[in-house]
Amino acid sequence: MSTAKPVKRITTHVLQAMKERGEKIAMLTAYDYSMARLLDGAGIDILLVGDSASMVMAGHETTLPITLDEMIYHAAAVVRAAKRALVVVDLPFGSYQGNSEEALKSAIRIMKEAGAHAVKLEGGAEVLESVQRIISAGIPVMGHLGLMPQSIYKFGTYTVRAREEAEAAKLQEDSRLLQEAGCFGLVLEKIPAQLAGQVAQNLRIPVIGIGAGGKVDGQVLVMQDMLGITRDFSPRFLRRYANLDELIDRAVKNYITDVKNCDFPNEEEQY
Repeated sequence: MSTAKPVKRITTHVLQAMKERGEKIAMLTAYDYSMARLLDGAGIDILLVGDSASMVMAGHETTLPITLDEMIYHAAAVVRAAKRALVVVDLPFGSYQGNSEEALKSAIRIMKEAGAHAVKLEGGAEVLESVQRIISAGIPVMGHLGLMPQSIYKFGTYTVRAREEAEAAKLQEDSRLLQEAGCFGLVLEKIPAQLAGQVAQNLRIPVIGIGAGGKVDGQVLVMQDMLGITRDFSPRFLRRYANLDELIDRAVKNYITDVKNCDFPNEEEQY
């Protein structure tokens, strides 16, 4: 149990202090005002407006189709709800790879139009120029290594990454490069727990895991998966804390029954 004083607003500085005193960081995705308000009110540390919205909000098979405009729309809604949490927004596919000028323009749009607090992007050495350029403009950047969903067609699978020695060595080097470039934090997705623990121990900055074991500095899950809204996704690392799909199904069926039986609205529910 942490003895740290409550903070009014989580910042990158607060996250760094949490790592230094050994307090774990809790992070969840959010894409709309209503849910973000609930998560923020419950005390979540970081709200990630993930490009996973492409799948859980828009029904696409991958994260690739979502646009920068769509990410800004979701991010703005989350920012309006967040009173305490740090809001980090994913730079979507095609908005930063291979062109650092385009990367900076994309990050500036997210910060100005959505009011976000930071951006996140996937990759190591290959995106380092973009990372440096964004940070040089005063925009906080969170890195993302391991399984990188925007590169799914390159990898061809969502299986665990960095099992082989060469890929593990590259991940460690990329993590060091991202830290030295100025990233305030790093997400490690679906890599061996021992490797993730080594990276977290070697880095000064907070390391957040998803499918990366418990030796990192914090955890992130997709909100719909954690709350049991989506049921067709059951990786080993996912723990469901509710079964909202069942609750919603039951509530909607009860509503339909009451409407059709003329039980809703009753005398007390009308003017």
